[in-house]
Amino acid sequence: MCRPNLQAPADAFSRTLFRLIFKFDVERLALSVEHSVEMSDKAQLVVGGKKVPVSNLNKVLYPQVGFTKGQVIDYYIRIAPVLLPHLRDRPLTMKRYPNGVDKEFFYEKNCPSHRPAWVKTAKVWSHGNDRFMYYCLIQDLPTLVWAANLADLELHTSLARKKDVSQPTMMVFDLDPGPPANIVQCCQVGLWLRDLLAAMKLKSFPKTSGSKGLQLYVPLNTPVTFDQTKDLSLALAQVLEREHPDLVLSKMAKALRKGKVFVDWSQNDEHKTTVCVYSLRAKDEPTVSTPVSWDEVERCLKKKNADLLKFTSDETVSRVAKHDDLFAPVEKLKQKLPKKWKL
Repeated sequence: MCRPNLQAPADAFSRTLFRLIFKFDVERLALSVEHSVEMSDKAQLVVGGKKVPVSNLNKVLYPQVGFTKGQVIDYYIRIAPVLLPHLRDRPLTMKRYPNGVDKEFFYEKNCPSHRPAWVKTAKVWSHGNDRFMYYCLIQDLPTLVWAANLADLELHTSLARKKDVSQPTMMVFDLDPGPPANIVQCCQVGLWLRDLLAAMKLKSFPKTSGSKGLQLYVPLNTPVTFDQTKDLSLALAQVLEREHPDLVLSKMAKALRKGKVFVDWSQNDEHKTTVCVYSLRAKDEPTVSTPVSWDEVERCLKKKNADLLKFTSDETVSRVAKHDDLFAPVEKLKQKLPKKWKL
């Protein structure tokens, strides 16, 4: 029986042991999913002592490559040991593709009313809807499997935790290329941005969007407001635009984006979400928003090869086995925004 809802202990030896136990249970559960797909189109998994029905396992959700719902669930089970810490306590907006990535999708902010009793929620006031919303919280592996079974391919999370949704734990930059620019140009802009942040004594961590671009996360995990992160992120975007007008854009107008990289600072907002690290993306292939090293970003720029930063689900699982979670510091590292800054 799986033990996915355990909390990882603090000391290094116990953490290692915990991860080994978790990994063994995850692999065993993933095998049971594979067996269910071979034997039937539906099954009931026992995850952490909870019964999780799964269905339509052979339904193809990525038609160009034949990637099925069963494989989606299998991926999320295998990546769970590193994914769950990034999901825990963060209000989730589901992006569901019940008939596949080439068909209609819908966002779901309110956690489905038919959810199991053990699925936790976060009560958040919505000014736009003038009522409380109850967002799903993916606190453990049973809930992750349940969400994957709903064809929630993409996991979009708040930059804040449920305890205080007005306090972000990070500042983010979404580097969005306008064709013919691609992730190669995003790498250049990302490196410039990394250096600006480093001059403020702020470490940043890159990940692919899993789509076209690159994203930079600046862990904070100290008291801060969305107004503060939004003001600084906008100012940095404007500095880059001023210094590199031929490549960088800080304005949202799509008509201006051709051949440029839009530094989207507006994601630093209490009412917005960003795609979670390790989330699948609804593209032709099951690509993943994958953490990368700065060395890999520099190599992609040097080689001018966008494919160097494109990772499918299997590739991301293999990377984690080799590198562990490159994004772990984002949840733990404490940094303070400068009280005064001039750019």
